[in-house]
Amino acid sequence: VQLQASGGGLVQAGGSLSLSCAASGSIFSITSMGWYRQAPGKQRELVAHIFSAGRTTYTDSVKGRFTISRDNAKNTVYLQMNSLKPDDTAVYYCNGDIATPDRGPIGYRYLEVWGQGTLVTVSS
Repeated sequence: VQLQASGGGLVQAGGSLSLSCAASGSIFSITSMGWYRQAPGKQRELVAHIFSAGRTTYTDSVKGRFTISRDNAKNTVYLQMNSLKPDDTAVYYCNGDIATPDRGPIGYRYLEVWGQGTLVTVSS
């Protein structure tokens, strides 16, 4: 199971970017998917999270500016980022809690999977 993120780049403050992350491989189901970010010299932090039923959570600093969504049929999660600020500059990682088929008694097991990261740079 893999997560492939795309969509990062350079944008001026106030601009917008959209990230996407597609899951591929042997997938039974996806419980939740999310976006994290890590700025230089800082710890990785949760940006936004979405559960299979659509419930979302956001870190306070992005509320009202970022929107997370998912397409369950495509096993893809998106992050629409508007009104970007220089403080949003970071490497953004997607993350998923994914059930993959397994020969065990219940037929599947859960994996926590990380994408490769995509750089978002916001210039002032």
